[in-house]
Amino acid sequence: MKVYYADTFNFLSKLSIRRLFNFSKLIVSYHLTKWFNKPVQWGKPMTISIEPTTACNLRCPECPSGLRSFTRATGNLKKDFFSSTLDQLHKDLMYLIFYFQGEPYINPDFLEMVKKASDKKVYTITSTNGHFLNDANAKKTIESGLDRLIISVDGTSQDTYENYRKEGNLETVLQGARNVVKWKKKLNSQTPHIIFQFLVVKPNEHQIPEIYELAKEIGIDEVKLKTAQVYEYENGNPLIPDLDQYSRYKKEADGTYSLKNELSNDCWKLWHACVITWDGMVVPCCFDKDATHQLGDLKQQSFTDIWASESYNTFRSKLVKGRQEIDICTNCTEGCTVWA
Repeated sequence: MKVYYADTFNFLSKLSIRRLFNFSKLIVSYHLTKWFNKPVQWGKPMTISIEPTTACNLRCPECPSGLRSFTRATGNLKKDFFSSTLDQLHKDLMYLIFYFQGEPYINPDFLEMVKKASDKKVYTITSTNGHFLNDANAKKTIESGLDRLIISVDGTSQDTYENYRKEGNLETVLQGARNVVKWKKKLNSQTPHIIFQFLVVKPNEHQIPEIYELAKEIGIDEVKLKTAQVYEYENGNPLIPDLDQYSRYKKEADGTYSLKNELSNDCWKLWHACVITWDGMVVPCCFDKDATHQLGDLKQQSFTDIWASESYNTFRSKLVKGRQEIDICTNCTEGCTVWA
């Protein structure tokens, strides 16, 4: 339990009166929206996901980066652009997530950008497939001040792991995790809080107990079990697990599949968070993987103007009226991570 307390204390230590006041405005405006059934938006986002790169070394079958299937421009986040964006946002931010599509460590300036955010006392998070955590990068990760490191480990044996993480090497990932744990101890650092994220799919669901044992052996702080989003689920999919509690989908009497959870016409994410692509496009959330709903361009406008823009408010209004009309919302389930 000590690691959970340490991570919580670290997060709380970065809060300010301004950030708390902004959070309260977001909560109030979100509930007013639900009450009046029309968008009310006060405050700035408390969470931003920013995309270090669209490139990835793996070929995961349900990921646009892995499939190399983007229709949008691809590239790396530039550190000067990141710095100017951070200057606009950091005073209200509680979390900054360095992830959208792609593998963050492929961007050579990634850890330098993490350090910039850490210096402004923003709680920083990234998610990695773990293949670039060599000894040098592991040491730099600790020195960057990164607060939370999520490492995807979707199997405890190579044959199971590569069922989803195509072209990945499990031992490389596990050695990377050991490197980070080693340097965290050597540098006597409380951060990052290290998480093994286990995407539960049919080929690996039998290994759930083993991922806990493996994490304990290496010295990982936490294990998260995550349910998988699949694009084509109506007629079944070999990735849908048999264990019902780890599936987003349910099997109907006629053999087809549907979303398990009913979708309400509201979404907290649209009030407290957004995504910024590597090239400065602002999109509503992480389900817009191909950035089809571009609500503004930070190369042309300030974030404040985009957040309060007509296009953003129109999108919020459409969501309140019926999220089934928005393509990215139809396969979205909130609460899709199982905390363990």
